[in-house]
Amino acid sequence: MTRPLRVLYVDDEADIRTIVKFALENDDGFQVEVCASGKEAVDKVERYAPDLILLDVMMPGMDGPTTFKRLRELDGCRKTPVVFVTAKAQSRDVQQFLAMGAIDVIAKPFHAMKLADQVRTIWGRGQNG
Repeated sequence: MTRPLRVLYVDDEADIRTIVKFALENDDGFQVEVCASGKEAVDKVERYAPDLILLDVMMPGMDGPTTFKRLRELDGCRKTPVVFVTAKAQSRDVQQFLAMGAIDVIAKPFHAMKLADQVRTIWGRGQNG
């Protein structure tokens, strides 16, 4: 049996963190750690050593793009795949996030019951690409 995919989910909204954690951990293929802010993610990421980071864009304090840049400065996180999760999913926004180095974008609102499959598909493309 393979080990679960370790996901770090960063979002300032507690309800969304709870939904994502439940939706992914309800599937045996995922282990999820959540963070309420970009600062918390930067502080926690190297200890947790995620395989994949799901990162909200619009957060107070340190927004998603700033958090992404800070994470890339950490030795243990330079190559960790990042997926932005955002309501800002217009084509222009998506292209900007991909140009930053994100591997994909998940649009909010997302369908909680399909989230595990969506993340697994994104992860699979990243591993085969």
